[in-house]
Amino acid sequence: MFFRLGYLGDGFHGSQIQPDVRTVQGELVRVFRSLKWLRGPKEEQLLVLSSRTDAGVHVRVNGGIVDIERSLWQALSPRKMIRAVDDRLDPNIAFLTVEEVPADFNPRMALNRVYRYRLEGMDFWEEPDHEAFKKWLNLFVGTYDARNFARLEEGKNPLRTVLEAKPWFDGERLIGFEIKGEAFLWNQVRRTANALFRLSLGELTEREVLEAIEQPEIAVDFGVAPPEWLILWGVAWERSPLPPEHHKMRFTPPPTGRTAERTRKGRWQRAAQHEVKVMLYNEWAEIGTLPIVYHRSQ
Repeated sequence: MFFRLGYLGDGFHGSQIQPDVRTVQGELVRVFRSLKWLRGPKEEQLLVLSSRTDAGVHVRVNGGIVDIERSLWQALSPRKMIRAVDDRLDPNIAFLTVEEVPADFNPRMALNRVYRYRLEGMDFWEEPDHEAFKKWLNLFVGTYDARNFARLEEGKNPLRTVLEAKPWFDGERLIGFEIKGEAFLWNQVRRTANALFRLSLGELTEREVLEAIEQPEIAVDFGVAPPEWLILWGVAWERSPLPPEHHKMRFTPPPTGRTAERTRKGRWQRAAQHEVKVMLYNEWAEIGTLPIVYHRSQ
């Protein structure tokens, strides 16, 4: 069974199962076991998520597969399955859609993944010139060895393709960026975000960023941006394209000027996090609209 879900990342220690901590995958396994949809030893149970996320990273749409008995799928409608799972899940997770897929379907083999990062949530952010920001984003588009913008795992191919990078606006205000790629390395989007942030502060130059991309054998570290402003906006598969944006949020701008001291900025940041969550709940309400079931009249 293929399913799509969203979740608030600050409620979990990441997406992948880890011992003795709450994770998204672990919560899903707990619920499926409570429904008796998973049987046998845990190590033999297959529940795979398409994209891994760190603690604090919010997700609008991710996906995964789980092996269940075919008789169960035939006995229950998608509507009943979604409600049964969602009623038992942690409220920070939204179980959105389900469908039957071939046994060899691999959710990791997605067409692309889209992330958004709200740069204005970071301390000391100053909105840069919009045309300059677009030029900086274009530095990251293309196929290249991204090891200088990732936490590279042993044996992982560092070659990655970024299909598109564009500004994220709220009206006329630049609040961050959206980046689309086939697949990303661990921390790649957050390290890209920190490079863009430092470019906006004048701490980095375009030449330094370009050299880090063109000369990956020369190690550099531009830092990693905090996870709480990152959103996995969606994963797209051939059978399940990325849902369109349903709710255009108007975000409160960060405080500026002499009154924008640490206490006020901290309170704005907490409010800004709630705004992101409101946006996600509204998106889930539309994406996860349950199919209508018509009952036969007797």
